Amino acid sequence: MNTDATDTHGRPTGRRTGVTVAAVVALAATLTLLPLSRADLADDRGEARQAATRAAPAAEEADCEEPERSLRASREDGPTIDKIKARGHLIVGIDQSSYRWGYRDPATKTIEGFDIDLARAIATDILGSPKDIVFRAIPTNQRVDALNTDTDSGVDLVVRTMTINCARSEQVAFSTAYFEAGQQILAPKDSGITGYDESLSGKRVCSADSTTAYDELVKNSFGAIFEDEHDGTPRDEDILTVPNQLDCLVRLQMGEVDAIVTDNALAAGQAAQDPAVELVGEPFTKEYYGVAAKLGNDDLVRRVNQVLEEYRAGGANSPWMKSYDRWLKAGLPGIKGPPEAKYKD
Repeated sequence: MNTDATDTHGRPTGRRTGVTVAAVVALAATLTLLPLSRADLADDRGEARQAATRAAPAAEEADCEEPERSLRASREDGPTIDKIKARGHLIVGIDQSSYRWGYRDPATKTIEGFDIDLARAIATDILGSPKDIVFRAIPTNQRVDALNTDTDSGVDLVVRTMTINCARSEQVAFSTAYFEAGQQILAPKDSGITGYDESLSGKRVCSADSTTAYDELVKNSFGAIFEDEHDGTPRDEDILTVPNQLDCLVRLQMGEVDAIVTDNALAAGQAAQDPAVELVGEPFTKEYYGVAAKLGNDDLVRRVNQVLEEYRAGGANSPWMKSYDRWLKAGLPGIKGPPEAKYKD
């Protein structure tokens, strides 16, 4: 079964600054294809859920060491794997608006990228074919909800540049780390912003809800303006804090914000889309991406970890390196290999 499942709704993509036609086409293709709106996964809990995401930094203060440690890899089936096999396809939450990670190529209309390669490898291992997969595009701030819902909007896994941290480990189960990234500033080339420092004072800075970028701004914003007037309420303007990370790039292009805080891995793809912006300063965090599953689905987490063991193996000829060379090397050169797997049992 080869299905790229998507629902659609329109999104503004206008801008004021110059950019190549190709980048505009790519942005339009991605921003109009977000299948799950806030209403799809959030019921009347809306405001309470927003408040819960804002509390994430406090949760991180709990005693937590090496959250990237995961369950020992195993190929044994269990109730979750059995359910997926009976269904006949794996349902994976992905991004289709992050260039080179998970995006819909406007020319071929197919979902491609580094995360997509990994998702297909997992489907192949469990079901025997990379085609036995259903992709559900989910906004950044709904990754946890998508795993924890039993509705038709639910997913088995999220493979979507999701940083492993202590707070999220209380909400979902992570695989071992498959990529190392860090938070960095993306800004126009003539902005005068030098990095995550005092040059942000008084600047309007965009981040996505429920992200480590937002958490870092809460800890120390250097005087930046980073919250909308009605954040966390039904009147949220979604200009400085947005549901989906790529929305920040559109806000920057429209002149509504002055800079973006996001993972350097994602920012490199955005800089490739728009030659008017660039990464500035150095990464100021060290973070690891993991595949996320619902808490308690241990057999699926162990199986994903087994896939990752094999995906990393082979040095320069490993599936991981081949995917990196194809998708990420141009924007993130010099990476020698994936992070080492760490286990807690």
